[in-house]
Amino acid sequence: MTLEPIFTAPAEIRIHVIFAIVALLAGPLALFRKRRDRVHKLSGFTWVIGITGLAVSGLFISSEITVIGHFGPIHLLCGLALWGVGDGLYSVWKGDIMRHRTAMRSVWFGAMGLAGLLTLLPGRLINRMIFGEPSDLGYLGIAIGAAGLWVLFGGRRQDGDHHPLK
Repeated sequence: MTLEPIFTAPAEIRIHVIFAIVALLAGPLALFRKRRDRVHKLSGFTWVIGITGLAVSGLFISSEITVIGHFGPIHLLCGLALWGVGDGLYSVWKGDIMRHRTAMRSVWFGAMGLAGLLTLLPGRLINRMIFGEPSDLGYLGIAIGAAGLWVLFGGRRQDGDHHPLK
């Protein structure tokens, strides 16, 4: 494993990685902690900054598959993340805590889970960072990660508080 691909990446990718780390670290504390107190609000605020920065910075990164200009299908995830965060913030402001929880967890699952796993595709920066040169081991990482996400979240009810295996 080497951090060299990050250090030699263009500025927009380095910024994107920084926001991803912030969102990755703050998200679980804000989203899955049982108590809803100052820690929740502070970590949630930090996570919102991280995920919003992640989505906005992603718009400046050229896609390998382009449709319009440098934008490709993966840029739709940026719009979905921004929409979800906006919906979550609006929901909590209106007092709809269940909708807030669902929106924020959906954004986390989509951005950190699904989009995060896509960074393991051969040729992507994180794949090169973890495995060296583009490696097909990324597909194995995606399969293991998807299975892990399914185990963690696949069987949960909408409110996220119960799991059929527990």
